[in-house]
Amino acid sequence: QVELVESGGGLVQTGDSLRLSCTASGLTLATSVTGWFRQAPGKEREFVAAISISGGSKRYSDSAKGRFTISRDNSNTVYLQMNSLKPDDTAVYYCATGVSYVRNYHLADQYGDWGQGTQVTVSS
Repeated sequence: QVELVESGGGLVQTGDSLRLSCTASGLTLATSVTGWFRQAPGKEREFVAAISISGGSKRYSDSAKGRFTISRDNSNTVYLQMNSLKPDDTAVYYCATGVSYVRNYHLADQYGDWGQGTQVTVSS
């Protein structure tokens, strides 16, 4: 079975940084596209970032671009480094994998495996 566990969320102030981690068991993340999504209360789950199988291709939402960085290391963990955090970044952040079609990396409903989420709260 596949298990994804996110960690690293917390309560921070505007302008602070957080580094989220997604650690996998039951699969090797280097064999699948891995994405980060977030969901705020009352809003749809939205794409944040994704990394290719090789790690050489990264995609970001307009909001994340220039502030967030997705990466993967050899410990089967994918990270989301978040800098210059804003209150609008407040959400539960999820990592996901198992996307059937790579071209649909930005669509939440195309991923088969999800973590439990980690809460990020940014105060003003």
